[in-house]
Amino acid sequence: HVQLVESGGGSVQAGGSLRLSCAVSGYSYSRYCMGWFRQAPGKEREGVASIDTAGGSRTIYADSVKGRFPASQDNAKNTLYLQLNSLNAEDTAMYYCAADLRPCGLRPAYIKYLGQGTQVTVS
Repeated sequence: HVQLVESGGGSVQAGGSLRLSCAVSGYSYSRYCMGWFRQAPGKEREGVASIDTAGGSRTIYADSVKGRFPASQDNAKNTLYLQLNSLNAEDTAMYYCAADLRPCGLRPAYIKYLGQGTQVTVS
C-alpha cells in the first residue's frame, strides 16, 4: 500500500521560503521516478519537478521554478524534499508529491500515485 504524506506548507510573505517534505511508505521510491506537482484554484495541475531516482537522480524542473525550487531526497528517511525559495503570489497552490511517473517527466498524466497535498499560500 503506497502512502505519500506531504508536510511543510503554510502561509508566507512574498520573497519568503518554505520546505516541503514527502514521507514515502509502502514503495521503493529509489527505483522509480518521483515528482512534485501543484494546482492553483481554477487552474490545471502542473508539474514542478521530477526526480528519476533510478537514473542517477536526474531532475527536471518547470521553467517557472527553475533555480528557485531545488528538489532533494533522503534515502535513509524515505523522504523527498522541495525547497521553495523566493516565493511569489503565483506560487500559491496545493502542492502534491507523486510517485511512479511513467515516463519520468512533468506531465500530470504520467502520475500513478499522488499524495493528499499541502497548501502553500503566498501573500
